[in-house]
Amino acid sequence: MKTIQGPAIFFAQFIDSKAPFNSLEGLCEWAAKLGYKGVQIPTNVDFMIDLDQAAQSQDYCDELKGKVASYGLEITELSTHIQGQLVATHPAHDIMFDVFAPEHLKGNEPARREWAIDQVKKAAIASRRLGLKAHATFSGSLLWPMVHPWPQQPKGLIEEGFQELAKRWIPILDVFKDQGVACCYEVHPVEDIHDGVTFERFLEATGGHEAVSILYDPSHFVLQQLDYLSYIDHYHEFIKAFHVKDSEFNPTGKKGTFGGYGDWRDRAGRYRSPGDGQVDFKGIFTKLTEYGYDGWAVLEWECCIKSPEQGAREELIIGIDPYL
Repeated sequence: MKTIQGPAIFFAQFIDSKAPFNSLEGLCEWAAKLGYKGVQIPTNVDFMIDLDQAAQSQDYCDELKGKVASYGLEITELSTHIQGQLVATHPAHDIMFDVFAPEHLKGNEPARREWAIDQVKKAAIASRRLGLKAHATFSGSLLWPMVHPWPQQPKGLIEEGFQELAKRWIPILDVFKDQGVACCYEVHPVEDIHDGVTFERFLEATGGHEAVSILYDPSHFVLQQLDYLSYIDHYHEFIKAFHVKDSEFNPTGKKGTFGGYGDWRDRAGRYRSPGDGQVDFKGIFTKLTEYGYDGWAVLEWECCIKSPEQGAREELIIGIDPYL
């Protein structure tokens, strides 16, 4: 029987201006001492990876891989969550998402989009050079303001939105296909791919493109009140990456799914450190194993109460480690 690899950790939430969190070497040493075996690397941080070099130079990729390996770690996936988001944004979100763009592209959505598309394509090539089989990203969101059908949507608007989303992504997906790397979309609120139905609509719009895959993260399904265990039954063949993140949903007479515009701590649905929320990790690991998932289990830490360092330490005690 195939087994899940891990534990691994996504560095994005731990990057800081202070050591050891301000360099790849420092983060690797810290993660290895905690007992992690793999690391997922965000590609939008200069000191983590030079994406231009990684796409052009096998020597650079071999050196990067060797540097991580010197700490007893493997690179699990590269991440272009930030760049993937900028492939497709609704004008209502432009000001908020502009913060993710390089300084010289802020306020210029077409140029920002072209930069993002180029970045994700380079990540596909870099992933192949690093010997990786999966890549983590976001789909972007042309349609999120229409998630609630009020006012009534003009007929055909949603179909047009998915066609446009596919049009932007197919040239990127073709690069992933050529490189033999799965493009794993994290199914996530605010993304156009945020549940099973939207994943199917996107897959259909791309003509069933073989590079289209899923990054499975149950925490986002708890917030949507979606059955995250049966989701695996429906889409296990597409799940090529896995984030271990916990969350909880505690509605009251005053707030529910939409949260009343509250901060994370004040919302009915909020992210928690693994073991502190409501996700049934034992059930998830069982199902993924039964379906033959042999990728990595990667901690993506987010919690509105605990510190990142505490969450990373506790993960190996009460989180995913017992299942690996």
